[in-house]
Amino acid sequence: MSNPSDKIIVITAPSGAGKTSIVRFLLARFQQQLDFSISCATRRPRTNEKDGVDYYFISAEHFQQKISENQFAEWEMVYEGKYYGTLRSELTRIWADKKVPLLDIDVKGGLRVKENYPQSLCLFIQSSSLDELKKRLEARGTETAASLQTRLDKASLERSCSHQFDYIIINDQLNKACEEVARLVAAYLA
Repeated sequence: MSNPSDKIIVITAPSGAGKTSIVRFLLARFQQQLDFSISCATRRPRTNEKDGVDYYFISAEHFQQKISENQFAEWEMVYEGKYYGTLRSELTRIWADKKVPLLDIDVKGGLRVKENYPQSLCLFIQSSSLDELKKRLEARGTETAASLQTRLDKASLERSCSHQFDYIIINDQLNKACEEVARLVAAYLA
């Protein structure tokens, strides 16, 4: 493998497209080479999410302080009042362990990483259609009618940016999508 300290892998997708499932698959498949980059978030933890494992849950004020101190490799206000970002120190931590950071981030954040780290591998995951995405989001049982519509509107906009990423993977069959992503990652790590 070439030097991991100059590599970053970004997995991005509209909410509900399957990026977290694909990230989990990659972490299991490439456990010696990849490490999960834990993002900061200002939202409350969901059931079963752990601080320092799934996200670093911090206040909006603390997040804004980190912005002013230029501590983020990328950050966005993904939903009104809800910030997400990747700390530069998180990338450094992973590189110090001689691994490649694997980022599971939103589409705008993915574009920011691609701009700031052009050597990164940025993959866009999408469902076969917005109708399929709606079914997946409804199946989660976590959305109100209003939040579902917000996510679908955002997904439509995000899909229009997909051509700006290195590869677009259609996730209509999770196993097939995972194997396609694994091939791209293996080539990148070689």
